[in-house]
Amino acid sequence: MVTDAEWARIREDLCFGQVFRGTVVKVPRPGAIGFFVDIGLDVGGFVDVLLLPEQEERWPVEGTVADFEVWWADSRQQIRLKPSDPRYLREDFADFVARVRPSWPSDIGRPVA
Repeated sequence: MVTDAEWARIREDLCFGQVFRGTVVKVPRPGAIGFFVDIGLDVGGFVDVLLLPEQEERWPVEGTVADFEVWWADSRQQIRLKPSDPRYLREDFADFVARVRPSWPSDIGRPVA
């Protein structure tokens, strides 16, 4: 856990779509909530189930090293990520983004804070 000031400083350096190489460290309930990723910062990363394939066997397992993009970061001290590898994305990801986050393509490269 970092202080609010540290979290604000970390967020200032983040941009949507920024890529981190990370390691999947915990998949607490495969198919249910998502998984946690260590991206080498003082705060953790998390990939939400909504971005992932319905078939949990397609999810990366603990220890998987892959690239992840910054998808969101709000007041919670956690960086929301999306897998860069399309194998780990839901099958209808393009349609999903068009429905729930149509600004995504233009958000890429913009500061999170």
